[in-house]
Amino acid sequence: MKKYIEIFTDGACSGNPGPGGWGVVLRYGEHEKELCGGEENTTNNRMELTAAIKGLEALKEPCAVRLVTDSKYVADGIGKGWARSWRENGWRKADKKPALNSDLWERLLNLLDTHDVKIEWVKGHAGHAENERCDRLAVEFYKKLKDKSPGREL
Repeated sequence: MKKYIEIFTDGACSGNPGPGGWGVVLRYGEHEKELCGGEENTTNNRMELTAAIKGLEALKEPCAVRLVTDSKYVADGIGKGWARSWRENGWRKADKKPALNSDLWERLLNLLDTHDVKIEWVKGHAGHAENERCDRLAVEFYKKLKDKSPGREL
């Protein structure tokens, strides 16, 4: 039987594009782990996708996962099958325009093939404890990037 893991994710960006961060809370029973990171020049959607990817990449074996996000882009891309359709159509959307962030969607789809993932959307900034926690992690990280002086390591 696969381990049941809850993964809560959020991405944030100051400007779009601009410095961005992502935050993840992983929960297995009573155990929790926080992850965060970011990029100096990115978009909110890329950070939302990266949070989901980093959460799933942290798993050491195939698991049953409840993935909670406040991103309709991520939730619908997975839940409504858009990302798989884009990949099948050579990373083109139904309107034949290129699908954005195909590099990250490819990574995420490969992880979805490894794990049994149920996606759940929650309204952001609405008092959902884990979502607020992930948002704090993401915002704190991009603020470090904004405040970083040239040559300073994080």
